[in-house]
Amino acid sequence: MYCAIDFGTSNSAIAVPDAADGAEAMRLVELEPGHRTMPTAVFYFVDGPELDGPPRAFGRAAVAAYVDGLDGRLMRSMKSILGSTLVDQTTDVGGGRGVKYLDIIAGYLRHLKRAAEAQAGAPIRHAVLGRPVFFVDDEPARDAQAQAALESAARAVGFDDVHFQYEPIAAAFDHERRIAQEEIVLVADIGGGTSDFSIVRVGPQRAPRLDRKDDILANHGVHIAGTDFDRRVELSSVLPAFGYGALGPSINGAPPREVPSAVYFDLATWHLINTVYSPQRVAELRQMRVFYADGAHHRRLMTVVTERLGHELAARAEQAKIAVAEGGETFIDLSHVESRLGVVLKERDAVEAIDADIERIVAAARATAAQAGLRPQQIDALYFTGGSTGLRLLAQRIAGAFPDARAVRGDRFASVAAGLALHARRLFGAPGQR
Repeated sequence: MYCAIDFGTSNSAIAVPDAADGAEAMRLVELEPGHRTMPTAVFYFVDGPELDGPPRAFGRAAVAAYVDGLDGRLMRSMKSILGSTLVDQTTDVGGGRGVKYLDIIAGYLRHLKRAAEAQAGAPIRHAVLGRPVFFVDDEPARDAQAQAALESAARAVGFDDVHFQYEPIAAAFDHERRIAQEEIVLVADIGGGTSDFSIVRVGPQRAPRLDRKDDILANHGVHIAGTDFDRRVELSSVLPAFGYGALGPSINGAPPREVPSAVYFDLATWHLINTVYSPQRVAELRQMRVFYADGAHHRRLMTVVTERLGHELAARAEQAKIAVAEGGETFIDLSHVESRLGVVLKERDAVEAIDADIERIVAAARATAAQAGLRPQQIDALYFTGGSTGLRLLAQRIAGAFPDARAVRGDRFASVAAGLALHARRLFGAPGQR
């Protein structure tokens, strides 16, 4: 028995062989009722029995526990920890418990594995895991450490045989199933943590081959994607109401200075939000009232840190980004912090906030073609996958760099998992299947 795992920054999926549909079929496991993908989220409860680790909820149940205001800690975007110094550090998850960040990842992988084994009816020891082209930009040593850390987490939960495949190449395999003739495809896999590009030669005659190295013409990527967009949107639209970018009072006739910004960058970064809740940090922030000319800004900030509303602010910024992805505007309700508080986000404001990020992503797409020795006109198709490709302007800007290529949209959340499943079947399946 084997599986394929798409461990994503925002959402994850796992696929297993499907005997009911024939020896060569793979299927995505229903991880939650009606859902083949699950948010990459873990909620640690302060209270509860220790059953194979601290009491936890995963996926939508984790997000629901947080939204319902249960006492505990929500962890999201765990994939972004790989390649950082945090991976071996221990973090407080409440109830006097400390957990290593890598163990948080391992616990989530174990949950996926058990769900798959329950539906497959057998233990699973072999796995293909997707990985971004770069966990860490321009630092090969840290990138290798990130993959090694993910592999160690996979082995810790019982996978004896672990292989990796680049996520955009997996998406190319998914696209390959639907074409009738050979072509060169540029896969744009833009998810929550990375924007990855691969140029792959695909076609019906090439699909059965296990070794596709000579079909992979180029790989490139940048560590910029959906969570960065959320961060920019929160900083530009939400956090100014709490003092970000505001000026302090003039002292002795000197020009006023901008209020210290470190707390706002932490509030806009999922895995750093909890750091602003420590008693020492709260005490420091309380003493900073003198840096604010507008007392309302400081009062709102203190409400956020004392009532632990940082994740909710980040979630509302993310929802607002999604709401304007296809155009228009949306109202961001902040009345949970202060009565009748709220801001309007327009598409042009969101685009302005992330314009530099979009340009870097488009530049990475162009660089991928150059790396393959191809002109833009030689790309036959663009295959878009990943949750962030739902942002209209981003897809349009990438398409504009390759005007002769036809744009194809895959399943934004399941294309990579489906392609990894195809690769796992070719890799681990019986010799007759290869």
